[in-house]
Amino acid sequence: MTDTTPGLPDGYALSTDRARLDAARVHRWLSTDAYWALGRSREKQDRAIEGSLNFGVYDETSGEQVAYARVVTDLATFAWLCDVYVDPSVRGKSLGTALVMAVREHLRPYGPRRLLLATQDAHGVYEKVGFTALPHPERWMALLFQPDP
Repeated sequence: MTDTTPGLPDGYALSTDRARLDAARVHRWLSTDAYWALGRSREKQDRAIEGSLNFGVYDETSGEQVAYARVVTDLATFAWLCDVYVDPSVRGKSLGTALVMAVREHLRPYGPRRLLLATQDAHGVYEKVGFTALPHPERWMALLFQPDP
């Protein structure tokens, strides 16, 4: 899928084509500037990309990738949004909000019950798209193989 997603500023396009991703750039962004993925190896990032539904936002003039999001999903009942990142050079243009809206709308026809995410500091971005705190967080559990960063 490549399109000019509603809400995406003029001059930018979204694609779910894995072959179009700039995997080296995504790895650099996440492993050096994203608190949840600091130090993540390139091998691990490549495996994550391979096993996920990926979304890239691209500058239509240069073709350069400027944002990324990844969804772990069975495309039926469950989806987890993760690794959302917007390059610092284009922040403040609502690309992050538009990207998350595009993810939501891409998944909607599949009918998953919920789309989950975890964030330390971007609650406001996700609330604009309809995310809320878990209604019953006491029902959720996690098995941590490694401590959170």
